[in-house]
Amino acid sequence: MAKGFDTSPCRPQDLGRFEIHRRDGISRIGRLHTRHGVLQTPMLLPVVNPNIRTIEPREMWDDFGVQGLITNSYVIWKHDKLREPALASGVHDLLDFPGVIVTDSGTFQSYVYGDVEVGVEQIVDFQRDIGVDIGTMLDVFGRPDQTEEELQHAVDETVARAFSSLETAGENLLLNGPIQGGLHSHLRADSASKMGAVEGPHRGFAVHPIGGIVPLMERHRYLDLVKIILATRETIPLERPIHLFGCGHPMLFPMCIALGADLFDSAAYALFARDGRLLTPDGTVRIDELVEWPIASRTLHGHTPEEVRKMGKEERTNLLARFNLEITQAELARCRQAIRTGTLWALVEQRSHSSPELREAFLHIAEVISKGSLSENIVGQRMIEASAPIRSGSVKWSEKADHRPHLIHARGLIDDRWRPPPFDWTGKPMNNPKMLLISGSVPPWRDSVRGDVIRSLRRDPQCIPIIVMKAGHLPFDLEDWSPLCHIQAVSFEPGMSSGLMDGALAENLDVKGPSSEEPSSDKDDDAIRTWLERSQISAKCSVLLGMDRNMAWEWLEGMTVQRSSTGRIKNVFDADGAHVLSPRLNDGGLSLTTSGAIALHALDAGLPEVVSIDDAVPFLRAGRNVIHGFIEGTRNAVRPGLPVLVVDRSGALVAHGVPTSTAEEMKRFSKGIAVRVRGGVVNEDKL
Repeated sequence: MAKGFDTSPCRPQDLGRFEIHRRDGISRIGRLHTRHGVLQTPMLLPVVNPNIRTIEPREMWDDFGVQGLITNSYVIWKHDKLREPALASGVHDLLDFPGVIVTDSGTFQSYVYGDVEVGVEQIVDFQRDIGVDIGTMLDVFGRPDQTEEELQHAVDETVARAFSSLETAGENLLLNGPIQGGLHSHLRADSASKMGAVEGPHRGFAVHPIGGIVPLMERHRYLDLVKIILATRETIPLERPIHLFGCGHPMLFPMCIALGADLFDSAAYALFARDGRLLTPDGTVRIDELVEWPIASRTLHGHTPEEVRKMGKEERTNLLARFNLEITQAELARCRQAIRTGTLWALVEQRSHSSPELREAFLHIAEVISKGSLSENIVGQRMIEASAPIRSGSVKWSEKADHRPHLIHARGLIDDRWRPPPFDWTGKPMNNPKMLLISGSVPPWRDSVRGDVIRSLRRDPQCIPIIVMKAGHLPFDLEDWSPLCHIQAVSFEPGMSSGLMDGALAENLDVKGPSSEEPSSDKDDDAIRTWLERSQISAKCSVLLGMDRNMAWEWLEGMTVQRSSTGRIKNVFDADGAHVLSPRLNDGGLSLTTSGAIALHALDAGLPEVVSIDDAVPFLRAGRNVIHGFIEGTRNAVRPGLPVLVVDRSGALVAHGVPTSTAEEMKRFSKGIAVRVRGGVVNEDKL
């Protein structure tokens, strides 16, 4: 599997840079550029003991798709039989591994055995001299049982060693900058802030491992683990990968990745095998208890548990270690695919039922996300704002599905931006509109309740149709917004809450049940349908583009539409016949055309903007993507997945597209695509 990986050195200017390739909220598929190729994350770095190799590193590369591993530089330094060959030929030859090699510094040995004999600069010198790709400075291990004063010392001493370690690393050795602080959130946040700010002569730290968590893993203290990750995420540089030192059980991967972890390492694949234990995505299983295998595996194919139990100790350990590594790699692949399809949080929910401790940790995360709108909740806010609120497909509902960040983001946009249309279908102002609450039906709403909507509007033009569903109240003019439109509706209950119910709109309620009866022929029906279409497009301009609803309504005066074979709007033309918008049929989103971008920029409609540096403008006008590192700033709440305008420093429109990053990330990252450009603007005035 790994034979196709490119181990060519990255460009010198890219060394140590990290870019986001795909994302689902703050979870991400990333690329870390090293001297032995690009390391894709999320990724496990299997721990390889240079003295005891249960699985040879070359086999990991050839047969298990392992792109990178971690070994201990202190162990190699301490043993002459390892140190001399490593210095002579390099650590890659020593281990016979062509991929990325990461090394620890001996800090964990100091935790297990006491003080190590090597110096701070000495161990970094050695890692540099043996050709390590990503080394680790000699930090001070902080145990959960230590006092706050002792942990403060661990943080301060680690920070004090940071600059000299980066200076010793030189130009080619990337370095890990560990985060300490024990169970104290304020110490973790302080450690992350200070370590992230240290700059050496060539660069800062390339990766930030979260240290001191092995004792928590050993005691299944997953709630404490989650709190540590959340505290670290508050202040750690967004453009650097996060490595969880010593965390490698497949059961933990979805939750940790959803919180933004990028790298893991563990010797569990081998240690558990020696004890006759199997790693699975749902927990650990002892082979002594098995009659059949709990999970399919190519490694164990052709063997029964009974046959494996009868093997000699070494043969059994080798076989089970390969099974454990295979399952670990498979779970990481499942997590990466879930990021691609936007279903990672569903996987997190599923895995949370694996143990009471994991469920407790998940419920804490759900609480943090539910409070993400509060300004002091930095991580929860980032989770929501980084989650694209529009995505195709359906939502498998559970009691905690309403805490998924992308659903909260969608609800927040509706509550903050949606307003009733300014006029009803007869042309009268909407002075005191009545809520027409529709419950008990099923999507697609345009088919199941359209008849009721038209009849109700014919009777009372001053009513606003609203669909009642598990995820809250959904305006009928946003009825095809996916995945909101794929959640089963429920009967209206007076106690249900929604931002749409605030103020004057809450004064008049009219609960209306669905009907399959087709609307009768009426001379006003065409006018009502035209009004509904204009209401739908203006609502999407308001909620998805950030326009004022009244401005959007006026802009769409005289619009014409092109419909699909099923009668849905697929293209919108302005009064002059220019194609300006395309409602997306697959997810209910809205795509701007270049003509539409030009028109809305001229209107100063308040759309989100990304400001490009001048050097990149010619490329953007030609339709090239906006790249991190070439961005001056942002305006008006740039959010991943929602259209933006791209302007130069003077405010002139140069392109339009869809951002893949948050505004905060655009300030920090220097590698990768920030906005996928849909069209460049060569000359706005002429067009």
